[in-house]
Amino acid sequence: MNKLERVRALENGKGIQYLLDASKIVFNNPIAMFDTNYDLKAYTDAATDDPIWNELIATGTFSMKTQEFFAKECFTELVANANKLVILKSSLLKHDRVLGNIYNIENIKVANLVMVGGGIPFEEEEMAAFEELVDKFTMEIRDDEYYAASGRAYHESIIIKLLEGIIKDPLIYNPHVQIVVEGFEDYLFAAVVDIVYEKPAAEGSKQDRLIYYKNLLLKKYPLFKYAVYSDYMVMIMSSKHNGFHEEIFFDKDDNPFMHNNLFVGISSSFENPYQLREYYDQAVAVLKKGIEDGGSQRIFS
Repeated sequence: MNKLERVRALENGKGIQYLLDASKIVFNNPIAMFDTNYDLKAYTDAATDDPIWNELIATGTFSMKTQEFFAKECFTELVANANKLVILKSSLLKHDRVLGNIYNIENIKVANLVMVGGGIPFEEEEMAAFEELVDKFTMEIRDDEYYAASGRAYHESIIIKLLEGIIKDPLIYNPHVQIVVEGFEDYLFAAVVDIVYEKPAAEGSKQDRLIYYKNLLLKKYPLFKYAVYSDYMVMIMSSKHNGFHEEIFFDKDDNPFMHNNLFVGISSSFENPYQLREYYDQAVAVLKKGIEDGGSQRIFS
């Protein structure tokens, strides 16, 4: 059998380490899987003189210096925009490498599979076989609860980093931010949700209650991106949701905000995700004023 046929013959359901160990025999090249935070998840036990591979295996991640190198060589952008595979080449790399995106059950990119070359160009058959292997990994993690949750968790971590000003350099972080706003159209809105009062008195901390309501709203509005930050739940929406504040957006008998005593403040529109903090503050101000003004309204913009 050729390489593609041998990869197709690999069984799903035996775990990612099985797929890696079996594929090592097929490709005879180092292969590793790391998540969108660059945390190493699994790898083949293979020796190579490639410094970036050795850094990943030794430390379990890529240093900021290496991430800056990826950005300057446009690797991060190439990977973010790739539908399937991308070959990464540079005169500064010891070896070429091929990389593919792995998706969870919500079709959110949660990991990458990378194979380091051995000093010769990747052949067409080898690329087809590696693409099949990436698909095998997507199928393997598809129903895994960890990876199902990690896509949303990654969105939340990026939203919080934007709000706290940790993410500043578009050169390095644009592809990561792009994952959060992927699927959105035109301009963005920031919304904040607060629990003003609950009857009977709810158990647990306010953070626990916000997480509970975040999961509740996620089921009803799965296209939004969510985070719990400070004293609020944060929702990011795009212009496709510009009817959010209109009554018609809700089923009259199934309004989760009215039923759960939740109040929402929505910012004006903006285009640059790096301005999220500014529009978050605006949404908080809108929310506070709406609550102070009283009345039966739950959503303020």
